[in-house]
Amino acid sequence: MIKKNKGKEFGEGMIIKEVSLETVCGITSKLPENTKPEIALAGKSNVGKSSLINALINRKALARTSSQPGKTQTINFYNVNQAFYYVDLPGYGYAKVAKTEKEKWGRMIENYLKKSEQLQAVFLLVDIRHAPSENDRVMYNWILENGFHPIVIATKLDKIKRSQITKQLKLIREGLQVEPDTILIPFSAETKQGREEIWELVEQLQKG
Repeated sequence: MIKKNKGKEFGEGMIIKEVSLETVCGITSKLPENTKPEIALAGKSNVGKSSLINALINRKALARTSSQPGKTQTINFYNVNQAFYYVDLPGYGYAKVAKTEKEKWGRMIENYLKKSEQLQAVFLLVDIRHAPSENDRVMYNWILENGFHPIVIATKLDKIKRSQITKQLKLIREGLQVEPDTILIPFSAETKQGREEIWELVEQLQKG
């Protein structure tokens, strides 16, 4: 869940007093030399990362959602309470994006995972309606290889029936071949179900 030897604290609980999009990094940009801890969010282009960020920071539209998956081509650093960052990584796996662009974004993400000095945890978002894609599996393994235990967030919970939840969560665990202790949280941006559980998790992370 937390990278080894990264025992920094996150700050003052989850009352959101101040939040801003502080830094935007493109393909050729140098990563910021932050001194505050970071929580990264990774996932497919249309999986709902922006919607999750907006829900976590109690804002309706600070993180921009797009009707054009694959549009976000940057790493976005959201400063929360001057205490820590949510880091929105470029979405991956959208079919209409050229292969060369996908490769560039992949290198951006890998570079961040390897070089960030402040990265404490990585949330991997997957769509609860479907089995994980090959891109999801690659990202899960990338996160593991870089010393983290991915925290899996199963988005779009409101799109399935309650009776399907257990089956779909099992499908995700098996599809990603997750480690036994992997945390998997179902989440809905519409109903906010799962938000409190994620907040509690972040509060646990801040205690080391």
